[in-house]
Amino acid sequence: MLNISSGFVGSYYTSIYNALAPLLGVSLILEYISLIVALIIFFIALFIIISLFGYIFGWLERKLIAKAQSRHGPTFLGKYGILQNLADFIKLISKEHIIPSNADKPIFQLSMVAIVTLFITALVFIPFTSTFVGVATSFSVLIVFFLLSLVPLIEFIIGWSSGNKFSSISAQRSVMMLASYEISILLVVASVILVAGSYNFQNIINAQTNMWFIVILPVGFFVFFIAMLGELERPPFDLREADSELIAGLLTDVSAPYYGLMLLVDYARMLLGSALIVILFFGGWLGPTFISAFIWFIAKVSIIALFIIIIRATTVRMRIDKLLRLGWKYLMPLAVINLLLAALILI
Repeated sequence: MLNISSGFVGSYYTSIYNALAPLLGVSLILEYISLIVALIIFFIALFIIISLFGYIFGWLERKLIAKAQSRHGPTFLGKYGILQNLADFIKLISKEHIIPSNADKPIFQLSMVAIVTLFITALVFIPFTSTFVGVATSFSVLIVFFLLSLVPLIEFIIGWSSGNKFSSISAQRSVMMLASYEISILLVVASVILVAGSYNFQNIINAQTNMWFIVILPVGFFVFFIAMLGELERPPFDLREADSELIAGLLTDVSAPYYGLMLLVDYARMLLGSALIVILFFGGWLGPTFISAFIWFIAKVSIIALFIIIIRATTVRMRIDKLLRLGWKYLMPLAVINLLLAALILI
């Protein structure tokens, strides 16, 4: 039998292997079939989590923003308008899929699929509990942030390949912003790795058993949270879709089915960003033992996601020059100071 690092995948692999062994006999084919089925079960569970998170927080975001602007928001479909998102989703996927005539069609379509695949792959390495993780490796931190570093390239390709000048300008803005904020993020992550002494998410969480890293590295948390808002391109850093200037940014020429897909990607992105904040600074799933580790982790992620939504409802979009000045002039020096403090703690 194969040695599976993930407790969740490993348990299903063992059960399937033992169930099929009398029928197929012990063989390499049996191992591969058991592993594939176990991975399929994990991806179904992960897809359910992403879908529920996107649906609930998509509805909650619309209600909170409406409340902040003295509007009702979703009201008519279901109790408190809870079915409005479902109606919108059905409407989007039922429309015709159209590709702009000026677009580079193969690249345009593949880049949209690539950005979805990227965020789902990154979530595979996120440990929701000590056992519920797709792939548990010694370098999970490096892998996730390497995947995130590909986002500017993919977004640039989406904007450029659409053949629309507004999308192209939006893509250039995204590259400038993400490149400047990613450096601050990586410096803060380096400080967390120094204090925890590991590149593994689970080891970083276990290192916070006695004290969360937000207490040890408060400057690092401040920088990471602000920079992560930029990485997620959430307000006030949503310059890629500045509707007053760029119509809809990267999504200007995207048809309804792809638009719905990108909305799901945005919430998968928010789930990933909130999970990273919780893992690096709030002890992951660690909490009172009378509460399930998974529920404790999801509760922390939900609080961070709710705070991100509140920021969107109460702040205005920054200008591109001020946004870049904030990243290079203020956040990066603070990230360097935080790294030095982490080195002193390590010593």
